[in-house]
Amino acid sequence: MNPWTWTALHRCLHRRNLGSRNSHALITRHTKATRTAASDSYIKHTLRAVGIQPRILRSTRLVDLVGTVDAKLVAAAYGMTNEAVIAYLSDRVDTARLPNP
Repeated sequence: MNPWTWTALHRCLHRRNLGSRNSHALITRHTKATRTAASDSYIKHTLRAVGIQPRILRSTRLVDLVGTVDAKLVAAAYGMTNEAVIAYLSDRVDTARLPNP
């Protein structure tokens, strides 16, 4: 996880208030007293209520990171190949770099 995301996430976590020692970002009633992560189905079900799929969130985050941070750093942070990250970079057009017509 990049330092900016970690800082934002750390500021949002309130584990002490929950009385949980679970180190995961999402804590449910079932994972509060354990060290296990929230299940994939819990995340999908929660996001389905607002019409968002987890892969869309991940893709959006990767496009944003690749556009603002070095693509090689993003590849290393997410355990991806350089070629996989370049695909996210190719879909983004920085209008500031285009010539004015």
